[in-house]
Amino acid sequence: MNVVGVDGHKKTHTLVTVDPLGRRLAELTVPATTAGHARACEWIAQFGQVLVAVEDCRHLTRRFEADLLMAGNAVVRVHTRLMAGARRSARERGKSDPIDAEAVARVALREPDLPRACLDGPARDVKLIVDHRRRLVRYRTSTANKLRWFLHEIDPELPLPSRGLRRLCVFDALETTLRDKAGVIVEIALDLVAECRRLTEQINTMEGRLRRLVQALAPNLLAVPGCGVIGAAAILGETAGAARFKSKDAFAHFNGTAPIPVWSSNKFRVRLNRGGNRTINSALHMIAVTQVRGDGEGAAYYAKQLAAGKTVKEALRLLRRRISDRVFRALLADEATQSAVSAPVSLAA
Repeated sequence: MNVVGVDGHKKTHTLVTVDPLGRRLAELTVPATTAGHARACEWIAQFGQVLVAVEDCRHLTRRFEADLLMAGNAVVRVHTRLMAGARRSARERGKSDPIDAEAVARVALREPDLPRACLDGPARDVKLIVDHRRRLVRYRTSTANKLRWFLHEIDPELPLPSRGLRRLCVFDALETTLRDKAGVIVEIALDLVAECRRLTEQINTMEGRLRRLVQALAPNLLAVPGCGVIGAAAILGETAGAARFKSKDAFAHFNGTAPIPVWSSNKFRVRLNRGGNRTINSALHMIAVTQVRGDGEGAAYYAKQLAAGKTVKEALRLLRRRISDRVFRALLADEATQSAVSAPVSLAA
């Protein structure tokens, strides 16, 4: 079938259609608006059944992808690193929006297992809340650091527990203490205390919302030893559907727990993968650390690797890879449960 490549930008989207041999058939540039998206869908319809390949820049093309999917088109995402080879092998030299769109289409022709786009579901809500909570935590940390310096200047002997500027009872005690003092620095400190309180209340509200969402969407993921609500939410939001991965190994490559082969001839060697999704990798690391501190299956596996001569870091990496497989199975089980629950609703509709 023909393939339509899309090079997306903030103001315009450029579409190029190529035939199964990679020859350009037509091109179109539309504004990145609702009317422009409708015009693009009508233009694509004239080619019959096609595959639409979009450069993976979801902050620019997410709305366009949704409109394409609603129009009944099959949409795949092409990572930008795959386009360089297609541009180099093209007859037309240089770089332009049509050249990039044609490169996207040619990559879709030669790569059969590109990730497919789908309409956003509850997992994206989880990701948005996790990302916003992370920003609020950074802002609270910055505000608390400023507050600590002011409190030290006001009273160096003021008792302040470690990591205490995230507890409401500590804020109550600080406000009571500071109200008996005077000065501009005290006024600023009171403002910072109020700001820390506001951020803490908002963060706590978001954690409660995440807990309800994750318990409903991923109970099997929460059942993994060492996996808490925040870690499960980060994994759930960043994975965006475990069924899109063809195997547990593909998921491990995605999250950076699978080593990279660096060998030649008869000696097999691998090195640490420093790429992949670092948010999921960090969540898996925290699960591994939590399991090591306990006395369950993870701690036994970690001790077995140490006894076999592995270093602490190597044993932890092996455990993290093992946990990646366990998390992948849990995500698939949760998605199967959600599909079974929603299937009767869709049939009735």
